[in-house]
Amino acid sequence: MAQSSVPLKIPATDRKRVIVIGGGFGGLNLIRKLRHRNFQVVLFDKHNYHTFQPLLYQVATAGLHPDAIGGPLRYIFHSYDDFHFRMLKVTSIDPDKKMVTTTAGDLGYDYLVIAGGARSNFFGNKDIETYSFPIKSIPDALNLRSQLLENLEQANMTQNAAERKRLLTIVLVGGGPTGVETAGALAELRKYVLPKDYPHLDLSEMKIYVADGLKRLLPQMSEKASAKAQKDLEKLGVIIRLESMVEKYDGKTLTFKTGEKIDTYTVIWSAGVTSEVFPGLKPESLEKGRILIDEQCRVLNAKDMFAIGDIALMKTQDYPKGHPGLAQVAIQMGKYVGKNLSALDAGESVKPFKYLDKGSLATIGRGKAVADLPGHLFFGGRPAWWIWLFVHINYLISFRNKLLVLANWVWNYFTFDKGNRLIIRPFVRKDEPQTKAPVVQNVPEEAEIVH
Repeated sequence: MAQSSVPLKIPATDRKRVIVIGGGFGGLNLIRKLRHRNFQVVLFDKHNYHTFQPLLYQVATAGLHPDAIGGPLRYIFHSYDDFHFRMLKVTSIDPDKKMVTTTAGDLGYDYLVIAGGARSNFFGNKDIETYSFPIKSIPDALNLRSQLLENLEQANMTQNAAERKRLLTIVLVGGGPTGVETAGALAELRKYVLPKDYPHLDLSEMKIYVADGLKRLLPQMSEKASAKAQKDLEKLGVIIRLESMVEKYDGKTLTFKTGEKIDTYTVIWSAGVTSEVFPGLKPESLEKGRILIDEQCRVLNAKDMFAIGDIALMKTQDYPKGHPGLAQVAIQMGKYVGKNLSALDAGESVKPFKYLDKGSLATIGRGKAVADLPGHLFFGGRPAWWIWLFVHINYLISFRNKLLVLANWVWNYFTFDKGNRLIIRPFVRKDEPQTKAPVVQNVPEEAEIVH
């Protein structure tokens, strides 16, 4: 095994070492498959928990507590033999020396699996990156929740009609599952919950937009699903803007390339994702921000290195542009590599990875969802909603998470309420830089808010 120049403290072992970067769906399922195999496993992640990303929007819209969709990584793997977790950031990779450099030191590996997932893609627009709100992590979701609730509090106090309109306008950029599901949740919040919290606020002024540059919503799903989702959203009062490309956003006004402008303090960005590619990877192993892999999930032109999930690009006859950025792809790739790593280590041949498409789902609200299932089956309405509920409960990380989510959903369903409407944001001194522009007005000086 290669030796590090500034070694990261990991117990010595006679086993071969597998370093896994990322504790998402891919990394999680990979490690589970390696549990009873003769490897030392070292997991690196910037957070000490796994996030069930498909339900982040429910945290952002006050439907769930954050701990309902997260699980501590050390707890998940606490009974695993020769497993080691380190909460740190990987800064570079040296495929030739088989070395990973982190913020705490270097560590050599026998096998490396990159499962870092994806982050929001702002397409180089720094203003949009600065002023808009992504939903890719639990901190993102909590920040957005606080933004929405702070704006409502300000709208309830202001006497300025134009200011109130800007505070109450929300634009979701991106018509994929995140945009559609968040819009539906916000529309139901407006319909069922906010009238009780703000009885003197005219919520007919609260506008929710979904904007996308394509011709239809949910482009990765069938046309039936797309049309049904748009119809259900419009019934909930969501305004749809298709074939509308965003040009700029300055924190107060969103401008489309058509010239249309929308005054808003809240732009939720879900228009695209990109991968976090680590320095040190060879240029011939990369394409359009993703890592090229063969049909065994091995990184091209890199020895003993694998990539799985959103960060990986495997071109096959069925998927010439790579597999879709879905949790199921990461799960199946993780299980595949974990199952076959011992055989590959022994020099045995293994069958190529084959993705099993289990279908696509998106929910719009209570009893409203769309489902594309294998065999070109389509369901809409309540049957699709029940399927969506079952699938999401089933794939949560632990029994505790399943119980928490189910309890919240039952409560929300029967009470028409969402009990997680807490504004939680850190306060900063005036001399500290803000991470977002100050978009909430009339904030007391002693309670300056980070945006």
